[in-house]
Amino acid sequence: MPELSDNPLLVADGLPRFDRIKAEHIVPAVQHTLAHAEQRLTEIEQSLPNLDHPNWDDIFTPLEELDRPFDFAWKPIGHLFGVLNSPELRTAYETVLPEVVRFGLRASQSRPIYEAVKRLKDQAGETLTPTRQRIVNQKLLSAKLSGIALEGEQRERFNAIAEELSQLSTDFSNHVLDATKAFELILTTPDEVAGLPPSLLQLAAQSYQQKSAERGARSAEQNTDISSSTPHSELHTPNSAGPWRISLDGPIVTPFLQHSRRRDLRETVYRAFISRASTGDWDNSESISKILKLRREKSELLGFRSFAEVSLAEKMAPGVAAVEEMFEKLRTASRAPAENELAELKTLAAAGGQTDEFKHWDAAFWAERLREQRYDFNDEQLRPYFPLPRVLDGLFALLSKLLGVTIRSADGEAPVWHPDVQFFRVFDAESDQPLAAFYLDPYSRPENKRGGAWMDTCLPRRRFRGEIELPVAHLVCNGTPPVGDTPSLMTFREVETLFHEFGHGLQHMLTTVDEADAAGINGVEWDAVELPSQFMENWCYHRPTIRGLSGHYQTGEPLPDELFDKLTAARNFRAASMMLRQLHFGMTDIYLHHQFDPSSNESPFDVQRRMAEKTSVLPPLPEDRMLCAFSHIFSGGYAAGYYSSKWAEVLSADAFVAFEEACLDNEDAVKATGRRFRDTVLSLGGSRHPLEVFRAFRGRDPDPQALLRQCGLA
Repeated sequence: MPELSDNPLLVADGLPRFDRIKAEHIVPAVQHTLAHAEQRLTEIEQSLPNLDHPNWDDIFTPLEELDRPFDFAWKPIGHLFGVLNSPELRTAYETVLPEVVRFGLRASQSRPIYEAVKRLKDQAGETLTPTRQRIVNQKLLSAKLSGIALEGEQRERFNAIAEELSQLSTDFSNHVLDATKAFELILTTPDEVAGLPPSLLQLAAQSYQQKSAERGARSAEQNTDISSSTPHSELHTPNSAGPWRISLDGPIVTPFLQHSRRRDLRETVYRAFISRASTGDWDNSESISKILKLRREKSELLGFRSFAEVSLAEKMAPGVAAVEEMFEKLRTASRAPAENELAELKTLAAAGGQTDEFKHWDAAFWAERLREQRYDFNDEQLRPYFPLPRVLDGLFALLSKLLGVTIRSADGEAPVWHPDVQFFRVFDAESDQPLAAFYLDPYSRPENKRGGAWMDTCLPRRRFRGEIELPVAHLVCNGTPPVGDTPSLMTFREVETLFHEFGHGLQHMLTTVDEADAAGINGVEWDAVELPSQFMENWCYHRPTIRGLSGHYQTGEPLPDELFDKLTAARNFRAASMMLRQLHFGMTDIYLHHQFDPSSNESPFDVQRRMAEKTSVLPPLPEDRMLCAFSHIFSGGYAAGYYSSKWAEVLSADAFVAFEEACLDNEDAVKATGRRFRDTVLSLGGSRHPLEVFRAFRGRDPDPQALLRQCGLA
């Protein structure tokens, strides 16, 4: 076991030492950090009751110093758990997780801290800045929801539930990753890959090569250095003759279902996808029931009717009824158009010679054929125009014009966890003063990286011992990797995803709030936090922006106007069906966490099917176990909050209207509006209520019709 003096997780300055962190460092570093934190927390608790008139620095400065070591000793571990998972890392993570949870509960349930914060609010609340007033109020609410009022057996039970939920969440995530990684369909003949585009053939061949190499390496001694992996760019160019490995990883499974002419193989892959983590050792079914029961019990201990009420207590939406009202408005506007969209696919399938009944594994295939027929283009025609380096250059140019920031590559200036990871620094364009930095982990790695895309905090902006520490972000995608000498050629959806996550990153990085608890996304109500991310997606349909970020990887030519016109014409293609899909997830989530009784004879899957009757024009298969891989609500932060994406989409759609009203072709007006967006939405973070922030930018309350108009549903 390494000495503590040489433990990279205990270096609490600069940037995390991702290149040196090994699984063996985790347990000693975290236990050392917890021991010190326990001692310091005791000292803080002993000092506060002696203060009849505590001020801000008496309470929050020592708490800030208490939190900071965890940014270096614990946050990097959680990050690596998502982007470079391994059996050794899991074991170490799960060893210390209960201890971390217990300390978090002790801190959040500290009566001396709670009473001191209450005295501060009562005695000096009105003299605090608005930011600090909000932090105080959120601290008191958080303490309430953490069980501060519970005593004796109730507190013991509450804490036991919290520990069990943490472990169940970890297990759920691991099961989804393992089940996704385990499935493979090996194809060897031209007939089996009929219809698959060249980009997918190359990627599937590369996947086969990687998996074969992994199997060959398993007999060799395992290197526990969790940062040692081969970059995609160093892999050999796959043999176009195959074999090909079809996995459930996003960059492979999506185009396979869209393009494979082998209906039987589409069925195999589709059935595998909807049943991930629902059988065998990775079955999450029981975990779902346990999680829902424990969340309901936790809520009742806190005096709430349901977990949804607990969740919404810290959100922008005023209550469950308001969320359900939004659901119904969007559902009503989408149902009939979605039925028409399905009818179009069935008609096209019949005209294309399909005599069998239309099934779920036909939808993506015939939707892509309809898109090609109606708009005369497909995703594969767009890919060559979106090599990742060119897209990044164009994105950075847009942000320079829109927000007045300069982004520069800083590879080599920060330790990274994988050779594919890039590092950048952000500067103010006028003063050239540094503002922030970020890591970009762009490519799919199904062997050790969870699916999806996300932004996470590496380090927050804060004032520490008189100095401003700048924010650092993690931007993680699961895009199409390079293949041999060919760069990463992105699908348009991957471009949108990059813009989306960058929006989150901008709110984290461009904050001007110096209190960590309200800087960036910290303290922002969860159902408003998607505003900047969804706002950024709109620029993917702005002609000058697309011309600036596209460039054919062989010729450098930007996306032709003809293709751009087709792309924008297709923006709302099947918008109603996509809307209903998201509503299905959101409505199922809210129902499970509000109306559903986990002790009844009804199962969560019964709820899933009942919600589908309202939201799915093609009813799900009886064996559909989507919930077993619904990581957002069972192992992420979206429990009773999946609706947030639609709630925030109302805000983001109306925010973009401000730029349309300024005239998108008027550079001066767009620049002025962009600066106002930076100075409000991106700058204020969690220092104000999101409705107040929106009003500061827009001058009025949000208009829900903006979203329906944007989707072509109004």
